[in-house]
Amino acid sequence: MPFAHNVYRLFFVFSTVLLTCLLFTPCVTLLLSVHTAMLYLGQVALRVVIEAAKSGVSVVNLCEKGDAHIMVETGKVFRKEKDLKKGIAFPTSVSVNNCVCHFSPLKSDPDYTLKDGDLVKIDLGVHVDGFISNVAHSFVVGATKAPVTGKKADVINAAHMCAEAALRLVKPGNQNSKVTEAWNKIAQSFKCTAIEGMLSHQLKQHIIDGEKTIIQNPTDQQRKDHEKAEFEVHEVYAVDVLISTGEGKARDGGQRTTIYKRDPSKQYGLKMKTSRMFFSEVERRFDAMPFTLRAFEDEAKARLGVVECAKHELLQPFSVLNEKEGEFVAQFKFTVLLMANGPHRITSGPFEPELYKSEHEVQDAELRTLLQSSASRKTQKKKKKKVFDMKN
Repeated sequence: MPFAHNVYRLFFVFSTVLLTCLLFTPCVTLLLSVHTAMLYLGQVALRVVIEAAKSGVSVVNLCEKGDAHIMVETGKVFRKEKDLKKGIAFPTSVSVNNCVCHFSPLKSDPDYTLKDGDLVKIDLGVHVDGFISNVAHSFVVGATKAPVTGKKADVINAAHMCAEAALRLVKPGNQNSKVTEAWNKIAQSFKCTAIEGMLSHQLKQHIIDGEKTIIQNPTDQQRKDHEKAEFEVHEVYAVDVLISTGEGKARDGGQRTTIYKRDPSKQYGLKMKTSRMFFSEVERRFDAMPFTLRAFEDEAKARLGVVECAKHELLQPFSVLNEKEGEFVAQFKFTVLLMANGPHRITSGPFEPELYKSEHEVQDAELRTLLQSSASRKTQKKKKKKVFDMKN
């Protein structure tokens, strides 16, 4: 499609420029930068799913489309590196309205068909050689026909503003608690609530849930237990914002869990042959990356084999979570690389602010100033240089 073609052209131009700029940086940083450049593939995959998310389309169809696109496109890179693993870092999930996250049904599960007015959250991830790029985006189906107002507009704007604030706060020298405080204030400005206890994780090679985290709307106990951390140069984070029009309580909705991840710290001798065969395939194909049961040729055997593995904690489940019926949840997630001259946002969705008209706005003066500032010191330097050149 024309969009994808243009993105790939931009990607190769970006990669060339990036490599040139980083010739004199340490080799580890150079290697990381090469892979993060490749992971723009995730942003293209997100756009493919968004463009397909129309009224009358099923969630299963969208999830399959997203995963298939990632596998095809990552299969085109590093073809000569036979042992290099690449593909899905987080299976495509499409969570609608009050569904908070992780809805990625199997063909045998109850499906959902999109309709105009649905608030849709698309979440997916890509990796090349274990270098991960995650992205999530929220929008309302049919919003191009007329601007969205009311609670849906409020929660989408609140989540987007939280993401923009995080982009400016997740930088070397800052504390993770500063981001948590900003998110709570912004959500409250829009009469919304951040989903309680949700975490944004540091990313490392082959690790999607690194030790440093940012917590949303913690309870008193969670605030006491959560480890404070300082952001450092060359770290990578998947910043994940989830905001609700309701109480911010995410509960297990009773839908089947279809996304799991290997827990390398756990060992157990599986008793059932089906479980052993299933687990062997998990280790061979996915390592410690999240995967969906849709990825298995025999879905029935996968549903059976996963039970014993999950029971003995060899696999960690990503449960489908829900807010109260009638509420709406919005999500924005981006991957950011912390450079010495400012944050480099690797992924983001195509947000269109003119389509979401809220009667609320950020009230805190300090946060308003923050949101009006540039997210990149590098950009600011370029602008100053341009002004100087014009004067001369």
